[in-house]
Amino acid sequence: MRKIFKILGIFIVVLLLVLIATPFLFRGKLEKLLKETLNKNLDATVAWNSVNLSLIKSFPDAALTLSEFSIANKGVFEGDTLIYGDRLELDMGLKQLFKKADKDPIQINTLILDGAIVNIKILEDGTANYNITKEADTAADKQDQTENTPFNLGLQHYELNDAIINYDDASAQTKLSLTHLNHEGNGDFSVAQSTLSTKTHSQVSLIYDNINYLDNNTIDLIADIGLDVENQKYTFKENKAILNALPLVFDGFIQLLDDGNMIDLHFETEQSDFKNFLAVIPETYERNLDEVKTAGDFSVNGNIKGIANDTYIPTLNIAVKSNNASFNYPSLPKQVDEITLDMLLKNETGITKDTYLNIDKLHFKIDEDEFAANGTLKNLTTNMLVNLAMTGRLDLSKIDEVYPVEFKDPLSGILDLDIETRFDMDAIDNHLYDRIYKTGDLKITDLNYTSDKLPKPLQVHQADINLNSERIKLERFSGETGATDINATGVIENLIPYVMSKEDLKGNFKITSKVFDLHDFTIPEEEEASSKTTKDSGRPTLQAVDTGVRIPDFLDASLDFSAQKVIYDNIDLANVSGSLVVKDEEAQLRNIVSDIFNGKAGVNGSVNTKDRVPLFDINLDLANIDIQESFEKLELLKSLAPIANVIKGALTTTLNLQGSMDKNLNPVLNTVGGDAFAKLISAAIEAKESPLISALDSQLNFVDLSKINLSNLTTKMRFENGQVAIDPIGFKIEGIDAIVSGGHGFDNSLNYNLQLNIPAEALGGDVSKLLAKLSPQEKENLMVHLPVSLTGVFKQPRVNANVTGAVQDLTNQIIDIQKQRAIDVVNDKVDDVLSNILGGDTTSGDTTNTDDPKTEDAVKDVAGDLLNGLFGKKKKKKKDN
Repeated sequence: MRKIFKILGIFIVVLLLVLIATPFLFRGKLEKLLKETLNKNLDATVAWNSVNLSLIKSFPDAALTLSEFSIANKGVFEGDTLIYGDRLELDMGLKQLFKKADKDPIQINTLILDGAIVNIKILEDGTANYNITKEADTAADKQDQTENTPFNLGLQHYELNDAIINYDDASAQTKLSLTHLNHEGNGDFSVAQSTLSTKTHSQVSLIYDNINYLDNNTIDLIADIGLDVENQKYTFKENKAILNALPLVFDGFIQLLDDGNMIDLHFETEQSDFKNFLAVIPETYERNLDEVKTAGDFSVNGNIKGIANDTYIPTLNIAVKSNNASFNYPSLPKQVDEITLDMLLKNETGITKDTYLNIDKLHFKIDEDEFAANGTLKNLTTNMLVNLAMTGRLDLSKIDEVYPVEFKDPLSGILDLDIETRFDMDAIDNHLYDRIYKTGDLKITDLNYTSDKLPKPLQVHQADINLNSERIKLERFSGETGATDINATGVIENLIPYVMSKEDLKGNFKITSKVFDLHDFTIPEEEEASSKTTKDSGRPTLQAVDTGVRIPDFLDASLDFSAQKVIYDNIDLANVSGSLVVKDEEAQLRNIVSDIFNGKAGVNGSVNTKDRVPLFDINLDLANIDIQESFEKLELLKSLAPIANVIKGALTTTLNLQGSMDKNLNPVLNTVGGDAFAKLISAAIEAKESPLISALDSQLNFVDLSKINLSNLTTKMRFENGQVAIDPIGFKIEGIDAIVSGGHGFDNSLNYNLQLNIPAEALGGDVSKLLAKLSPQEKENLMVHLPVSLTGVFKQPRVNANVTGAVQDLTNQIIDIQKQRAIDVVNDKVDDVLSNILGGDTTSGDTTNTDDPKTEDAVKDVAGDLLNGLFGKKKKKKKDN
């Protein structure tokens, strides 16, 4: 007995050693055979990270496992990954390891692929990325590929676990996606005829011709498939599919032919309960189907039969019907009654374009509101022909009272419609509106519309639309959003193309409003909108999200509008009227007029928000506007002429401006270019309100700057690179001529020159005593030129007068007067001498020697007195001794 146990122990040890050692002996052989097979048969790049052979994992079979397995395309699809898998496992009998592959192929019994991603692509010309098998050059090569394959797929079982399959066929305008795919099959592929039992679970999405037919719908399939390998015919025996919760049974076969596939399938609902219809609804919207109470029936019955190849498709006859059905969720107050559905998808010729959908009847009722539709959709795959009629009433507020759907915002409003339309898609694509037939009426009442593009809900009180073959007329529209009321009429040129193919909405509209507040169309920033207000009005300032205020990109229309009041930021405009032409995210402003700042405003130009940075090009006419109010509330005017805020009166100006705008459509000042012409109608200065005027007034103490006469003053300005340049402006200060020139920056920096022409007798003080020596006529004509430079910034100006130049100017003038007097005395003496010589009378007169030191001292005294008079405090007159 002990010997038996000893022999058994030795056997177990040897067996374990064999199990452990065999993978090391055969792994290299199998990996080499696998590489040779793939390279010989596939025109693709095949790779894996590592290879492992185990005799224990799937004992008594050997398991060859490849990690991170992939097949990448060459040629047209160079670089694309056709197949990827986290793990590929190939199981084979233990004795297969000892076969000579060149004489007896190794048979694989099981194939398992985990975490697979399969990407199938077909281009418009039919080129497919899965055609990667190499074609044999000769008959001998073909025979060699057939007879001398090292591996034989004699599968008994295969699995796909958590796989993703993407199918993109551009030639058929079809996209199919299978996600979370788990599929397994059991059968025997090594015999001519057998049965394959399969189980499948997946999420399915299907897009055909840009229409989303399935969107992550759940599908479960249990199918027994008869395999006739020799004739390549696959017969569906006992099969059941569940789409969402809709159960279908089907039978038939698919046979692979040389010129396509023969298909003969029949399917139908397993039962005709109306709950089957609710089961078709995408899982996202499916709510507690087990609790819903239904009445009536619902059925799907279809046949697909014929050849499928490049020329033909199988004939179709798929009927969907329901008769006098109803459903009710116990937790909701209302139910849907009198549901009738009769639809047929059919193709009788096998030619793709002959496929059509017939909607014989679609009807339902909620309370007393009924809706019905019928029509046909023909040529589904080419130039689709649409013929539809819809009539009835829909109360949107009742939708969540009959079906447990969750809306982001409450839905309300009533739609009354009675519409017929016929058109083909080519007519829409090519704007051939004469081929679009439409007639009927659509009325919308008490609609509450919310959108991410609108900061506040839009409440449509009434909208009446009339359709006929020539046009769509908006006979009435009344609504409001926030404080804004809107009333409109007009003509819509392309409502159906706008709805069907997302074209721009074209039309001509007339809009009136009592109050139009632009804040109602501006999305506030979350952090600032609740607290940031304007200083005077208390209204929230215009703040927008990063995208900012944009002109709608779907609008191609002209609008004539008038409003009693328009509110923009902290500005109120009255009696506004004009026209807007909106296209391609640009608004053309035409002949816009309004009352503003106790005057009139006129605007022409454009605003473009198509690019990331909005642009404007505006011509602005302002007539008789209040200067202080306008410069206080219009940031642009305040930057163009900051000193104007101390002027009381009225202004008329014309501005031509171009530049960029911020996200709130306010001008970015350092980008503004253009020019302006301005005229002060009446004006008065409040010097105490301006640091600049106060600084000037403190130094020029011989004049009162509040008495500047600015009435009828005109000027021209130019704007460029953040700078304002003005043409020289002439005006008077208490009879003193003044000329100002230069400019300033939008940053309030100053660079002005003021040229004053001062009467000498206006200086007073000791200068008056010096001037007393002059004749009245000489004093009257004596003027002093005083240059003054203004730098710094408006709040902290620097006033610098050219004192030396002014003194030198006055000195030169007095010297010239003294010289002229001396010349006149000499001339008088000469005249006296000549008169005496000739016997005439003599006349004595004063003489002045301009070279006399006393004269030069007198000039210096005059200059000193001028300095004291101009830039010092006025001295009190001395009493005569």
